[in-house]
Amino acid sequence: MENISLLGCTGSIGTQALEVAALHPDRFRITALTAHSNAEKLFEQVRLFKPLFAALTSGECEIPADLKNACAWSFGPDALREAAALPESDAVLDAVVGMAGLEAVLTAGKAGKRVLLANKEALVAGGEMVTSVFGPLKDHRLLPVDSEHSAIWQCLEAAGDNLPEEILLTASGGPFRTWEADRIRNASVSEALGHPNWHMGSKITVDSATMFNKGLEIIEARWLFDMPEDRIRVVVHPESIVHSAVRFRDGAVLAQMGVPDMRLPILYAMAWPDRLNTGAEELDLFRVGRLTFEEPDEKKFPAMALARAALREGGGAPCVMNAANEEAVYAFLGGRISFGSIYDIVRYVTETLHAGKLRCFEDVRDCDGRARTLARERIKEIQ
Repeated sequence: MENISLLGCTGSIGTQALEVAALHPDRFRITALTAHSNAEKLFEQVRLFKPLFAALTSGECEIPADLKNACAWSFGPDALREAAALPESDAVLDAVVGMAGLEAVLTAGKAGKRVLLANKEALVAGGEMVTSVFGPLKDHRLLPVDSEHSAIWQCLEAAGDNLPEEILLTASGGPFRTWEADRIRNASVSEALGHPNWHMGSKITVDSATMFNKGLEIIEARWLFDMPEDRIRVVVHPESIVHSAVRFRDGAVLAQMGVPDMRLPILYAMAWPDRLNTGAEELDLFRVGRLTFEEPDEKKFPAMALARAALREGGGAPCVMNAANEEAVYAFLGGRISFGSIYDIVRYVTETLHAGKLRCFEDVRDCDGRARTLARERIKEIQ
């Protein structure tokens, strides 16, 4: 029985994690549930999974009478650290969006927990700190949940002691893969949210449309797999069947395939080293028919080059880029800037603000805050 603290339980990853946990009640017990502001959804989940601890990080609210004594309750941002260090939990699934997810990861690691990571900020903004706490991937204390990184991990597990030469990080290309550059810059919110293959939260869906998500994943892969940036190659694969691949010294390439369904990588991390039924559709290659692969067009999608530059610069540069991108994406979703302005704002902030080495979480938080302030000022200037 694996006891799991689930941080971010009402989001896309969190709800799917609960789906697969419910399929295997003999293997998983949900010991903690945290949500940001979706109180009603959290209450439903507490009734179903009966955790020991539940929290709403946005602040206090009225707890229904039938749940007041059902578990320990906590409110406010400190609740994430409480859930991450809960003594009864063996593992922490971090599906929180934002910088709070990094602090929770560090807290869990220092408490000796295994972390199932679905929070990008942890490795993008604090990669060196996180890997120093958890050690190498082979220690199996920090396990990726993101579909591409899970695929790479599965390939490396299958390869045993054979060292990889190159990571092939696949990308669907998003909804604008075949669009012209001028049309992309003027895309609407509804068009940006129309991902052809995956059903995800709005922020990551927009990141897929700009391909900033692939830039962030390059940075994550560098830290997770200790792979130099120039040996991480992005391959556009519109069908989203090959989730990523690894090339080895002898030229062999191992790839992990499956239908586009996040339940597979979520459950693989939860159940490792076992493989359990996800309840997802099985891959039928005859129905798929063909698999295609393309070079990414960095003129239309320059975000990946910006991410690589931030990774090469090091220090707080990836943190700055990530914070600026978050602010720009939410401004776009709120109708305050155009789609094309997302990249413009991120480039402006990364070229203007140069942060040094980040030695602790407080340094990361300060760097993140300064980048957000500059991004908000720039957004106001161009509105």
